[in-house]
Amino acid sequence: MVIAIGLLIPFLGTSLGAACVYLLKDKMPDLLQRVLLGFASGVMVAASVWSLLVPAMDASSNLGKMSFLPATIGFCIGIAFLLAIDGILPHLHINSDKPEGIPSKLQKGTMLTLAVTLHNLPEGMAVGIVIAASLSGETVITIAGATALAIGIAIQNFPEGAIISMPLKESLGSKHKAFLYGVLSGAVEPIGAALTILLTAQLSPLMPYFLSFAAGAMIYVVVEELLPEASEGEHTNLSTIGFAFGFILMMILDNVLG
Repeated sequence: MVIAIGLLIPFLGTSLGAACVYLLKDKMPDLLQRVLLGFASGVMVAASVWSLLVPAMDASSNLGKMSFLPATIGFCIGIAFLLAIDGILPHLHINSDKPEGIPSKLQKGTMLTLAVTLHNLPEGMAVGIVIAASLSGETVITIAGATALAIGIAIQNFPEGAIISMPLKESLGSKHKAFLYGVLSGAVEPIGAALTILLTAQLSPLMPYFLSFAAGAMIYVVVEELLPEASEGEHTNLSTIGFAFGFILMMILDNVLG
């Protein structure tokens, strides 16, 4: 039951955000979009630090002064993994007309969805790894801590789902299709989390590497995609304020619930 709830909470956040396509008539205001992107970035960075990297180093405390080594290795592998996927998967970012990844003839709506899917993949993996770590009993991560991460990811998924729904509506010409594509982009999270739980359950001694791997993947998404999109145009200080609020909220969730 705990696993099911942990897997579905982030997916619910994305789905509710995508449902905003029925509430918003026009494109989301640029200033609000910057704040929300900054907020999502703050949540992901805080989750990477407090929920993933710190527990990874704590789990390697038997290495003494070298306890940072598994976290460093896993973090670098996570960055490299997302870098490879980013270079292969055809996708299109919001407010951009230049597709990335392998050249394809996919429609704009599909490539926008794949871009959000790329964001959601490491988040799903992070939730799955933390749940597996809490169930193993071999780390300092508790069930409450895993739930805190799931809630934090769900909170930042809501604005992400809302932000992507409007361009999809314009591209696809249908609110219903835009909502469906938004929901499908979030489906990768519970699927990725479930597969990660199955994998890490068999490789629990490597848990510090898995935790930091997820952190690296999430940080890649923030630095490569979310923050650049949030910093376009004027009033970029709004994205900084949003980042601060997101970071603080996730830090509080992790400490209060964890």
